[in-house]
Amino acid sequence: MTHSTKLPILFAFAALLTWITMAGYVMAGQVKNVKGQTLYVPVYTYIHHGDREGKIKLTATLSIRNISPDASLTVPAVDYFGSDGKKIRSYLKEPVMLAPLATTRYIVKESDLEGGLGTSFIVTWQSDTPIPPPVVQAVMIGAESTQGISFVTNGRAITEVVK
Repeated sequence: MTHSTKLPILFAFAALLTWITMAGYVMAGQVKNVKGQTLYVPVYTYIHHGDREGKIKLTATLSIRNISPDASLTVPAVDYFGSDGKKIRSYLKEPVMLAPLATTRYIVKESDLEGGLGTSFIVTWQSDTPIPPPVVQAVMIGAESTQGISFVTNGRAITEVVK
């Protein structure tokens, strides 16, 4: 199988994995409203390809989407960590408020390889009233020559405030 035939298979696999993840979330039942969470979001700054393990550098966009049609939420912290688990930087100097159905984003530039392959965001959000958790994803995209790659990772709650 050549490099040019592997990429479409990789795209199809990534799309299927994203669909399965989202379908599982929807089919899991009712949405659990909470007052806050701390989320872990995996990020890839590059991805290996080919027998020689070449690298395709990626730009990552962290997207935080308030899916509540009625209530605002506050994001007090968006921190970026390297593969070694050490904090590289904080993206916020002060909390950011997201109105109902509003979205914000944070970028890791393609040239920023400081954290290595296994970087991550830790995102903290809170609300005065219980609301559906926001959709928090990292979208990675990169191109080399005539080939391009893009995929999404989803945030995963590591702590939760229910009451």
